[in-house]
Amino acid sequence: MKKVFALFMMLVLALGVLAACAPERPTNEESEGNSEGSSNEGTEGEASSEKPEKLVIWEDKEKGVGLDPAIKSFEEEYGIKVEYKEMDMATEIRENLRLDGPAGSGPDVLTLPHDQIGQVVTEGLIAPLETSDEVINRYTESSILAETYDGTLYGLPKATETPIFIYNKDLMEEPPENFEDLYKFSQDFGGEKEYGFLALWDNYYFAHAVIGGFGGYVFENNDGALDPSKIGLNNEGAIKGAKYIEKWYDNVFPSGIVGESGGSTKGALFEEGKVASQQDGPWAFQGLTDKGINYGVAPMPKLPNGEYPTTFMGVKGWHVSSFSDNKEWATKLVEWIANEENAKIRFKETAEIPPVKSLIEDPIIAEDPKAKAVAVQSSRATPMPNIPEMAEVWGPMAQALQLVATDKAEPEEALNNAVETIKANIEANHSE
Repeated sequence: MKKVFALFMMLVLALGVLAACAPERPTNEESEGNSEGSSNEGTEGEASSEKPEKLVIWEDKEKGVGLDPAIKSFEEEYGIKVEYKEMDMATEIRENLRLDGPAGSGPDVLTLPHDQIGQVVTEGLIAPLETSDEVINRYTESSILAETYDGTLYGLPKATETPIFIYNKDLMEEPPENFEDLYKFSQDFGGEKEYGFLALWDNYYFAHAVIGGFGGYVFENNDGALDPSKIGLNNEGAIKGAKYIEKWYDNVFPSGIVGESGGSTKGALFEEGKVASQQDGPWAFQGLTDKGINYGVAPMPKLPNGEYPTTFMGVKGWHVSSFSDNKEWATKLVEWIANEENAKIRFKETAEIPPVKSLIEDPIIAEDPKAKAVAVQSSRATPMPNIPEMAEVWGPMAQALQLVATDKAEPEEALNNAVETIKANIEANHSE
């Protein structure tokens, strides 16, 4: 009997020790408080749902003014202090994250251009973004695609930009509906060294509008995953597009807008009133306004095949750092600053166009011709490929298009050679 009693007491003592060592479980009330506002259960990483005291955002230069109202309302809603730091989005943010992230002094949330996503994901710098379909459906399909890499979402879009049609209202009463009308206008316009339309179509960034509109593509898209082994830059549509580009260089464009100096030459001619219209981007607006140019903006006219030009779209997005200890709350902050209300406020402060579907018809954009044109053209655009292999496309395609523009090679030959070079460079620089 004593043996049984002794064994019983040992068991009681052992259970007491285990209970003392076990982590303290929150009460139901505490548990509900810790998960307040979180719609991201199951977020990858070691994030805790416990509220942090502070979250940090890295924002683009001179764009913080668009963040201030969203931060204020987030702090009021959740009681978490939010700070931001401005730095150059194209270079500084990615470079600093590589160092500051592992050191624990980086941000929780950061902004990046979407074409950097493939590289930063490969380096392990940003985390997948786990959010609901309801949130994702706020944005245009193309902008969400831009924030997706290898089938996984890594951010929410905050702004979009894409080349559009800009015209001098003193030289062109209204924008044409199609390129064939624009071509006829250009044949009859002005005198020597005056042009109805100019574009930098020896630069693949701008030329994709035509090549993509005729059916060319860079990499095959498989449900959001780009396949760099399947290139469509010399398919039938791409060749037709290059032939159409050749037509404009042969009969309308001056020789001076080929090569590195093409952009400055085109811009100077437009500002001098020698060009009735041009393809350019929203980054040109401020300069034209400062010069006092009476200009209008519209989506790109239709191509001869009845399709709209498929311009490349650039998307700036909000992302969660892989090094954040507060991924769930960082995700909540991304959802907050990118929502419809805060996107609208941001547009008022920065003039950057949000790819929020409901805002395209909102008076704030619909009644602003410049913003409306960018929004409409963005809905017809395709995201610039965001995988690292895209780096091998620009050079060969620029060379091919310049050969076409200067009649030194036929379109099919030039594109075939470009694709061979792209494939060889991808094999050399990106094979595992």
